[in-house]
Amino acid sequence: MTIVDDLKQALGDIVLTGTQIGERHRSDASLTGRELPKAVIRPTSSGEIATALRLCNENGQTVVVQGGLTGLAGGANAGKDAVVISLERYTGIEEIDPQAGTMTVRAGTPLEVAQRAAEDAGFLLPIDLGARGSCQIGGNLATNAGGIRVLRYGVTRDNVLGLEAVLADGTIISSLNKMIKNNTGYDLRQFFIGSEGTLGVITRAVLRLRPLPAGRLTALCALESYDDLVAFLTRCQRRLPGLSAFEAMWENYFRFNAEAEKLKFFDEIPPFAVIVEQDLLGDASERDGFEAFLGEALEDGIIADALIAQSEKESRSFWSVREGHAMDSQLPALVNLDVSLPIGDIGRFAAECGAALSQRFPAAHVSFFGHVADSNLHIAFSEPDSDADTPHIVDGIVYEIVRRYKGSISAEHGIGTLKRDFLDHSRSPAELELMHRIKRALDPNGILNPGKVI
Repeated sequence: MTIVDDLKQALGDIVLTGTQIGERHRSDASLTGRELPKAVIRPTSSGEIATALRLCNENGQTVVVQGGLTGLAGGANAGKDAVVISLERYTGIEEIDPQAGTMTVRAGTPLEVAQRAAEDAGFLLPIDLGARGSCQIGGNLATNAGGIRVLRYGVTRDNVLGLEAVLADGTIISSLNKMIKNNTGYDLRQFFIGSEGTLGVITRAVLRLRPLPAGRLTALCALESYDDLVAFLTRCQRRLPGLSAFEAMWENYFRFNAEAEKLKFFDEIPPFAVIVEQDLLGDASERDGFEAFLGEALEDGIIADALIAQSEKESRSFWSVREGHAMDSQLPALVNLDVSLPIGDIGRFAAECGAALSQRFPAAHVSFFGHVADSNLHIAFSEPDSDADTPHIVDGIVYEIVRRYKGSISAEHGIGTLKRDFLDHSRSPAELELMHRIKRALDPNGILNPGKVI
């Protein structure tokens, strides 16, 4: 009998093979996966996941976990020799505890479903990504996704209180803790958060909820320089107690997406545009204070213009430009990179990086946008005559500059396969060796997502 036969015998019709396997299991959103796996397992319980891993570990069968497949680093790509565990059926909100302010959720639950459940209960689930309708909680945790609310609420790992995961040998580690303070030795959940499925399969989590804001105020601001942008960020952090988002767009990025969405906000496209959002805490004077704050920034010459959204529709129009979905369909062979640098260096880095890419690829689209307040910068690159080597050349150019600035080659997309060869640009030999030691300890047979991250 083969391992697939063993899996079918133990798990029944949740094991798919041959023509039962859908094309979506070929690749994540990077579109770099080329082959379908030999089998796809669609469990509905942690026990089924444990059985699958135990059998695969005993037979040396490699396993790749797939969630919403919205990742951009190739971390969920399987290949023809792998067995995929797809969490698409392991969904649901198990509990919302209003006293503890927590949500217990299964890993396959789409982020937006969890957000709506929290809102219906009067809470905010602060993890928020542009792919919220497709990405899954398990994938958010496995990649330690960042997103647009990091400034106020932290990255994904900062919003996880408890975790359940299944190890490579099928052992279930369940610590669904609801307490903010729990100082009882090693913080085991952090082994799995951000590990991209290489150390275990995350199955359930206890997420921290926050009070639901009374509303949000959103402004789109025009600025003349990166120095002004940093000065404006500092002022926002000091003066806006409910500051929840600060999203910066360089001129090329703002121009492309505003024109794609057929939107015009300013008479002239500014060198920088910033979306500022403030969560309302319930004070009726907050709107007046927000308007006065922006007025002072205008008078002081820190910002050149500002528009305050007067409706939810207008706010969404601001965000439609920032989220840049039109780029996916209008730019051929789009490469998305995300890096992290000290805030004061981001402006110089973007100028140097843009010049280097344009010199190597004169016909390419190169634009920048990012959260900035959390040191995160995104790069959009598209070369009309791109070939198979182009993305790797782009990576080499960008990450070498990141290395010189002592930044990170991945702010929130993870490492997967696409950034693995450049990991030493941001990690020391000692750190890499420790990663290998942890991997060997938790997955001695190397079955979990092999070839990813390290």
